[in-house]
Amino acid sequence: MSTPMHPTLFLLFNHRLTAAQEADARISLGVDRIVVPPPEISRALVEIPPDAVEITTHLAPVFSWLAGCARPNDYVLIQGEFGATFILVHEAIRLGLVPVYSTTRRQAVEQHLSDGKVKISHIFSHIRFRRYEP
Repeated sequence: MSTPMHPTLFLLFNHRLTAAQEADARISLGVDRIVVPPPEISRALVEIPPDAVEITTHLAPVFSWLAGCARPNDYVLIQGEFGATFILVHEAIRLGLVPVYSTTRRQAVEQHLSDGKVKISHIFSHIRFRRYEP
């Protein structure tokens, strides 16, 4: 649970938080605690059934977990499958939480291979957290 002075950041995305993201969360969001969801919640986020007509039922355990752990004004980092993200942002707002996402700078690096092919890699650098606007 967050302290009265400092909110908590709950992670609802399918990546590991980078050192830069963690440092920024502590400074810019003022969080004193970062909570990774338990394995069953993480699985629900990465195993969104692509053939399902609706996914709200699939996300119900995530809603319950957030409602039981988070307090109003805590932050929730939400990124991932577009439909799930949309639903989770609305649920976070309904619970009085502050949904955010990480903005990045992307740099493309081209490598010209000996066989004439071009390999392109992307390097992502965290820039800031941005609130989802209701």
